[in-house]
Amino acid sequence: MATEIRVPTLGESVSEATIGRWFKKPGEAVKADEPVLELETDKVTLEVNAPASGTLGDILAKDGETVTPGAVLGSIVEGGAAAAPAAAPKADAPKTEAPKAAPAPAPAAPGAAKDHGPAVGRIAAESGVDPSQVPGTGKDGRVTKGDMLAAIATGGAAAQAPSAPAQMRAPSAPTDAEREERVRMTKLRQTIARRLKDAQNTAAMLTTFNDVDMSAVMSLRSQYKDVFEKKHGTKLGFMGFFTKAVIQALKDVPAVNAEIDGQDIVYKNYYHIGIAVGTEKGLVVPVVRDADDLSVAGIEKKIADFGRRARDGKLSIDEMQGGTFTITNGGIYGSLMSTPILNAPQSGILGMHRIEDRPVVKNGQIVVRPMMYLALSYDHRIVDGKEAVTFLVRVKEALEDPARLVLDL
Repeated sequence: MATEIRVPTLGESVSEATIGRWFKKPGEAVKADEPVLELETDKVTLEVNAPASGTLGDILAKDGETVTPGAVLGSIVEGGAAAAPAAAPKADAPKTEAPKAAPAPAPAAPGAAKDHGPAVGRIAAESGVDPSQVPGTGKDGRVTKGDMLAAIATGGAAAQAPSAPAQMRAPSAPTDAEREERVRMTKLRQTIARRLKDAQNTAAMLTTFNDVDMSAVMSLRSQYKDVFEKKHGTKLGFMGFFTKAVIQALKDVPAVNAEIDGQDIVYKNYYHIGIAVGTEKGLVVPVVRDADDLSVAGIEKKIADFGRRARDGKLSIDEMQGGTFTITNGGIYGSLMSTPILNAPQSGILGMHRIEDRPVVKNGQIVVRPMMYLALSYDHRIVDGKEAVTFLVRVKEALEDPARLVLDL
């Protein structure tokens, strides 16, 4: 008896995943709940566990293939040998000439496939290419994501199934080509690229800058960091202060916490703050929900936990959805100034940068202060310039006088 391995529910708004790799080969023994393969979605990488003990049977979805929730990936054969490879011809079968009518996996004629799946549907909606006019190379003549991309690359014309992928760049010189390495983009990286470009194409994006004297926050942090860590079990960083400052500013300028939905503006009277975290596979943005209800210690604990699990690939999809505003800290990598790209559909993102001593004028005197540039990128369709500048000034005021964060001023 065989038990099917299926794609699990991937979470809200996630309609497909890509097979990252199989941990087992057909015929190998597996235990119940043992990871058998890895799926990559546009948000996280997750493992699929064996639904039963036995041996791995046929693998129906190979590495790199795109699958949808509920799709059958393979099977577990309980208690015995794996399922035999698909129907090999019998040795004693008469060698009669096969009729010409069934040239096996030849691509189906355009329009032959019935349901091409959500990935193809989304590409069709974005590109205007009609899947019914594209020859399908998938199972039962279905049009695959690769077929659609090939058709787009050739100007929407029907792509010839056996042909090589469309050339996206000029070929390198032979002496250079042998020193190049071509690696397929992960699902996460493809999604990051698509979403960032979509944000640029959709929003009327603009960035405004200010700088902040970090003396007060650094002094407060230096004074209390040891007792803070001893009491709360986590280090006192800067993100807790910045998150609190951002929330106060969002309350004063609600347009920065809003988004466009068709002809409407949706103002969100809650504060789910996304914190951008860099990982080996790309940037992820876990969300601190209802951050206004948390203390600085509570925020720091959340962010530290997110950082650890992001690097281990253990974040869930739900933890990266629903953010209303995002904070990104390029300063940890040494960035002096940048223009962050919006995390659509949000209308604002705050960029932090490195702290460095610079001469500034205070009370008519030139003094040296630890200064940081702040950058607010915003959607000008919702947020006016005055509101954007006001928001950034509110953040600056709160950080330069941290008592405002305690007194809610």
